[in-house]
Amino acid sequence: MQYRNLVLQFIGIGVITFFLSCESRNKPKEENVKDSNRVERLSLTEETAKRIFELPIHCLTIEYPNKLGQVLGSEADLKSPKALRPIFYGCFDWHSSVHGYWSIVRLLKQYPELDSDGKIHQLLKSHITKENLAVELAFFQDENNLSFERTYGWAWLFKLQQELISWRNADAQEWAKTLQPLVDLLSERTQQYLSKLVYPIRTGQHDNTAFSLTLMYEYAEETGDMALLNAIKTNSIRFFEQDKNCNLAYEPSGYDFLSPCLEEAYLMSKVMSKDAYQNWLVNFLPVLFEAEIETLQPAIVSDRTDGKLVHLDGLNFSRANCLYGIARVLPELQHTLVPLANTHIDFSLKNISDDDYMGSHWLGSFALLALADQI
Repeated sequence: MQYRNLVLQFIGIGVITFFLSCESRNKPKEENVKDSNRVERLSLTEETAKRIFELPIHCLTIEYPNKLGQVLGSEADLKSPKALRPIFYGCFDWHSSVHGYWSIVRLLKQYPELDSDGKIHQLLKSHITKENLAVELAFFQDENNLSFERTYGWAWLFKLQQELISWRNADAQEWAKTLQPLVDLLSERTQQYLSKLVYPIRTGQHDNTAFSLTLMYEYAEETGDMALLNAIKTNSIRFFEQDKNCNLAYEPSGYDFLSPCLEEAYLMSKVMSKDAYQNWLVNFLPVLFEAEIETLQPAIVSDRTDGKLVHLDGLNFSRANCLYGIARVLPELQHTLVPLANTHIDFSLKNISDDDYMGSHWLGSFALLALADQI
């Protein structure tokens, strides 16, 4: 009798377990439900990576045309771009050369087959040397050029260094060590500069404070430069915490490649807690929470040979990067912001190759910035 009861108990347990198992299999997993509601952002494909990669490898050694942007202290300063800056002399200007290197390194980490013959690796190895860095460093220590490329070019150098440090490649680690003295110098200068900057710069071009601080923040956070990280947090709050009602209707200006409103909103998503950020964003850029934001149209370039007008393609990419970043922090906005970002990228992506040099020497980096999953 006891044996029969024991058998019945086991049978009962088995039946219950079977039905629970069936119910579990038929019930959709919570993570799958979440994924089904997720709006997919555009991501980098191998084909697009190849197109972007070809742009900086083409121009890193193109010395002319070149916009030097320096202050001359005497006739002795009249030198060729390569003599002044033997690492970052190509791609029209210093900052474009720097983010050209960033693009190459970023892409090689993900698609090493892009350099199957090793020629680009050897190019980087021949350029990023201690001897060449000494010349670059001397230029930044010249009293006439202490603010050269502040802060836009500095920020791109930090991003390049971030990529090198995180690349598990022996040569990349050596290149990072080589560049570190210049990075450290500019980190110190950035901290000093922020303490003196009474008002942020809100333009849609290189001087934009928020864009540079976003790139610098990402470097400082990943590499542990706590002095720089704290300076960015403190001063970003000081600059922008009280801002309200940024009006996207006034954007863009004639040749912006950055959105003053969106760049600020993206930066603050990094330096504020989520709850504080959401409250701040409702006051700063309320249109992001309204259906009206869906009417934001990509900017149109009327002349691709004009070095300023072609900036507007860059605006489409940088807008997309900001919209993706904001939606990442506030997923409830993804159904409007992610499709809007996708539209902006689609509109300009076709222009990053076979383009006039005024656009091709830099646009690829901005496309990559927008398409990378997490920068």
